[in-house]
Amino acid sequence: MEVKEAREYIGRFKFQEDLLGALSDFCKRENLKLGVFSIIGALTKVRLGYYHQIKQQYVECLKLDKKLEIVSCIGNISLYENDIFVHVHISLADHSGRCYGGHLLPGSVIFAAEYHIKELSCAELERSHDKDTGLNLWPY
Repeated sequence: MEVKEAREYIGRFKFQEDLLGALSDFCKRENLKLGVFSIIGALTKVRLGYYHQIKQQYVECLKLDKKLEIVSCIGNISLYENDIFVHVHISLADHSGRCYGGHLLPGSVIFAAEYHIKELSCAELERSHDKDTGLNLWPY
């Protein structure tokens, strides 16, 4: 599917906000139905998930109450069941360089988080259930 860049945003989320909640709220407030983003900064608590391919469900794989740098945080914005849906993957590092990564879950608390969000324009892209993987994916 061909897309074109539309609106573009840079800024930061508030100290001690939930990162996933802040990002989702921003997209809903701006009515961003399709886009991509990156975030840099740090968290004071993190909850990460992992998609268990055999059980075909997300499971919490890591819950840390420690200071971590955001090494990479990328994702996309689309629709799922007619609602704006944010899909986020994140990698984090501690003070010794040990890295953690996975699917961002609610409960990940911001120390500092600067975002760059690009809205994309084309027909709306809606996720639907894929029977092979059990995931809610974009169409082919």
